[in-house]
Amino acid sequence: MNIAIVKYNAGNIYSVDYALRRLGVNAIVTAEKDALMQADKVIFPGVGEAATTMQYLKESGLDKLIVDLKQPVLGICLGMQLMCNYSEEGEVDCLNIFPTPVKRFVPTKHEDKVPHMGWNTIGDLKGDLFKGFTKDEFVYFVHSFYVPTNEFTVATTNYIQPFSAALQKDNFYATQFHPEKSGKVGERILENFINLPL
Repeated sequence: MNIAIVKYNAGNIYSVDYALRRLGVNAIVTAEKDALMQADKVIFPGVGEAATTMQYLKESGLDKLIVDLKQPVLGICLGMQLMCNYSEEGEVDCLNIFPTPVKRFVPTKHEDKVPHMGWNTIGDLKGDLFKGFTKDEFVYFVHSFYVPTNEFTVATTNYIQPFSAALQKDNFYATQFHPEKSGKVGERILENFINLPL
């Protein structure tokens, strides 16, 4: 199994690589077009700011490359948000894989802290990423922006309001939470992604 992690100016690339190694998978971390095109699976991680990251992706040509990938692709956190069509973080147009905007959390009461940070449950689980899950599970989040629920939502979480914890469209999968920081539940999600049919 040839797994590639997209190398760009994101903060959590090596924690994703380490999580895969714990599962016995040696991924390559690369920005090389041919290596990404030829990989069996591609992971598009992300910790950072949307506008500067989109600028980097455009300058490097990775924006067009990611959209054109035909194998299973998993976006994580900022990676998921950049797969949407627009982000309020830096008011920037994104990759438009998922035709839905990314919005800023607006606290409605004193105890609403932004960023949404820590463990929370995911529910309404659908699709191959959550194969074998029978109940709501706890996963780890760190984010100040969210994707509203939409037709591509395959998991939801409630913080300030319900939002998309995961998305899927065709060969593109995405999680707002960090599976690489979500213990056994996150490992199972990564395993499900690795085991997706090609």
